[in-house]
Amino acid sequence: ANRYRRRMEALARKILSDWDRADGEVSVLITDDEEVHDLNRTYRGVDRPTDVLSFAQREGEGSPSGGADLLGDVVISFETACRQAEERDVRLEDELMRLLVHGVLHLLGLDHEGSEEDAARMRSMEEKYLGEQLS
Repeated sequence: ANRYRRRMEALARKILSDWDRADGEVSVLITDDEEVHDLNRTYRGVDRPTDVLSFAQREGEGSPSGGADLLGDVVISFETACRQAEERDVRLEDELMRLLVHGVLHLLGLDHEGSEEDAARMRSMEEKYLGEQLS
């Protein structure tokens, strides 16, 4: 996963810049299904692993005065990403980028579970950033 670091950093910076959050900080952890399962159970009450989780530093609050703009954490399961890349017949690197985009968009306030409109907006933004990466 370390070999994808530069591309992930550049993609996260691009998204944050586009959303006028260029000074924003996002922590990305790439781990295994077991750890993601534990986090999903503990913080979301869902007793199974998932591909990506986002933990916002502040929900519904503005930026604190001074200091860094800490947006939150994105946690990606490397094992699930590997399985999904195989199932979708895409490169692992592209699947990791998709999960990163999804997680960062959540930290910026996008959601896909509220309505079909929300889901469509999230998909559209993911396609925008992933399309830019592939071109």
